Amino acid sequence: MEIRNIAIIAHVDHGKTTLTDALMKQNGGLQDEEISMDSNALEKERGITIYSKNTSIIYPSASSGRPVTKINIVDTPGHADFGSEVERVLRAVDSVLLLVDAAEGPMPQTRFVLKKSLELGFKPIVVINKIDKPASDPHRVHEEILELFFELGANEEQANFQTVYAIGREGKAFRKLGDKNENLSPLLDVILENVSPASINENGKMSAQVFNLGYDNFLGRLAVARIYSGKMSSGSQVFIKGEKSIRGGKITKLFSFEGINRKEVSEATSGDIVLLAGIPDIYIGETISEDESVEQLPHIAIDEPTLSLNFLVNDSPFAGREGKFVTSRQIKERLEKELEINVGLKVDFSPPARMIETIRSGGDQGEKLGPSFFKIYGRGELHVAILLENMRREGFEIQVSQPEVIIKPARPGDPGHSGEGKDIEMLEPYEELVIDVPMEFSGTVIEKISRRKGVIKHMTQKQNIARIIFDIPTRGLLGYRGEFIIDTKGEGIMSSRVMGFRKYADGIKKREYGSMVSLVSGKAVAFSLANLQERGIMYIEHGTEVYEGMVIGNVLKGDDMSVNPTKGKQLTNMRASGTDEAIHLNPAFVLNIERGLEVMNSDEYLEITPKSVRIRKKYLTELGRVKAQRDKKRN
Repeated sequence: MEIRNIAIIAHVDHGKTTLTDALMKQNGGLQDEEISMDSNALEKERGITIYSKNTSIIYPSASSGRPVTKINIVDTPGHADFGSEVERVLRAVDSVLLLVDAAEGPMPQTRFVLKKSLELGFKPIVVINKIDKPASDPHRVHEEILELFFELGANEEQANFQTVYAIGREGKAFRKLGDKNENLSPLLDVILENVSPASINENGKMSAQVFNLGYDNFLGRLAVARIYSGKMSSGSQVFIKGEKSIRGGKITKLFSFEGINRKEVSEATSGDIVLLAGIPDIYIGETISEDESVEQLPHIAIDEPTLSLNFLVNDSPFAGREGKFVTSRQIKERLEKELEINVGLKVDFSPPARMIETIRSGGDQGEKLGPSFFKIYGRGELHVAILLENMRREGFEIQVSQPEVIIKPARPGDPGHSGEGKDIEMLEPYEELVIDVPMEFSGTVIEKISRRKGVIKHMTQKQNIARIIFDIPTRGLLGYRGEFIIDTKGEGIMSSRVMGFRKYADGIKKREYGSMVSLVSGKAVAFSLANLQERGIMYIEHGTEVYEGMVIGNVLKGDDMSVNPTKGKQLTNMRASGTDEAIHLNPAFVLNIERGLEVMNSDEYLEITPKSVRIRKKYLTELGRVKAQRDKKRN
C-alpha cells in the first residue's frame, strides 16, 4: 500500500479542522457525527486548534478497483502563538494543503506557514475554502496567493501550484469554479496526483525522527515519529541520538493511525507515521535508529519565545480555599510535565541569587528555601493563557506577574545592529499586525497604534472595510486587544504574527489606568459599588468577597485609588423623601485569564484559582505599597 503524508496549514478559523473532519467522514474515519479532531475541552470551547493531531484515511475504497493509498493527515493549529506546533510537523510530511478563506484571503499566519513550507522545498496544494460565503471572491484571493508566493521567494515550480475550491462545512470540493460535485473526491485525487509517495526504503537501516509527543497514564511518554528508512518493530532495541549524546532504549509498544484511533501493530515500514512507547526520555527532534552508525537526521529548530512572566505560589488571603495543588513543588512538577509536550515553552527553574546565598550560608531555614518563582518564556499571551487555563482546571492555584517582552542585546548580523561597536543596542520582538476595520473607525485605530510605535506598511479599502497592515513592537501590542474591541464596537478583526527581533523602540505611549484597591476585607455591597462605578470600570459584582489589597476595578485617571467596597448605607429611624432611590449597577467587566493579563499593572499579580480570577497588589497593605514606592525612588 502506498503512503502519502500531508499537513493542513492555514490562518486561524480558515477551516482546517472542519475540512479534516469532512475528509474522515467521507472515508469512514469518523463513525460518530459528534466526534471531531478538536477533542480537547478548551479547543471545543474556543473553536480553535491548539495541539496538532494525526489521523489517516484510506482512499479510494477497496471496492473501487483502483490501487488503495493510505493518506496520513496532520491537522495543525492556526494561531500564531502555537506556530511551534506547525514548524515541527512540516518536517514529517511530504507536502501541505494551504487553506485560505475565500473572503479574507491570505492573513499573517498564512504567510508564516507558507514561508516555512517553501523553505523546506514543498510544492503546496492551495485550497480556497468557504466559497459559499456571500462576501467570497475566489479570483481575487487566487491572485493574492500568487503574489504571496512570489513575495516569499517561491521558485517557478512552487508558484505553479494546483488550486482546489472547497466548501469544507458541506464536504464538497471542485477543481474549477462552477463544477458540480457532492463530495471531496476531487481534492483527494489532486493529493494523489501531486504528492509523491512517501519514500520507501525497507532494506535500509531503520531511522525515524520524533516530531510530536503524547502521554498515556499506563504507557508513560509517547512519541509520534516519521520512519524514513527500514522497518520499526515492537520490542526492538534502538539507539536515540540527541543533540549532545547517544543512548539506548527499547520500543515496548508500536501503534499505527487508523482515523483518529490508534491501532497496535508489530511492525511499521518506512514512510509511515507511527506512535511508539517505551522510551521515557525521548524528545522532539531526536533520531531513533537501529544502529549507532546511522546518520543523525537534521535537528528541528523552533523559533524562540517572545514573552516572559513569573509563576508564583498563591499567597493571597484566600489561598488554599479552592485548589488541590498549591505548593511550589507541585507547580514545578506540572511545568516539567508541560515541557515534555509543549516545545514552544521554556522554563527557568533556578532560584534567584538571594535565595542561593541564603542556602549557602547554612542558615536554619536554608534547607526549606526553594525558588520564589519560576520564570516562564512563551510565544504570546494566548500561549501562556492556555497553559494557565489547563492548570486551573486541574486544580492548581497560582499567581503570575505581568507579561513582559524579552529584550536582548544585538549581536553582529542581527537586524538593528549598527556594527559600530559603541553602545550595545537592544532588540525586542516585532509583529506584523493586520487589521480589518470599518472605515469610520480606521482613524481612531491608526492614531492609537501610531502612539504604540506601529508603522503602516500597506492599506487597502474594499466595500467600506479598510485592511491596514502595520509593523509594531510586541510591547506596543500588549494590552491593546480590549481597547481595540471597544474602539471598533466589536466590528474590527485583528491578527498578528511575530517577525523577529528588531531595534528597541523608545517612547511607546499606552493609556494608563489606575487601580481601584480595596482597603478592607468583606463582601462588596451594591450601595458602595454604585458610587464607585462613577470613577471607573468595576471587576466585581454585588456580593463578591474581597480582601485588603485586591483590585476591584480600574480608575480612568492614572493614579491608584483606595476604596471601601463593603460600606453599606447609613441607616436611621428617620424617613426622608427621595433617599431610597433604586440602585442601578452597570454590568461588571468580569475577569478571565486573558483579560487579566491584559489589564494588570506591573505592581500587581494575577491570582488564578479553579473558580476565580482576581487581580491583587504585590503589597496588600497601603503602608507596604508606600514603602515599596519610596524604596523604588531611592534606588
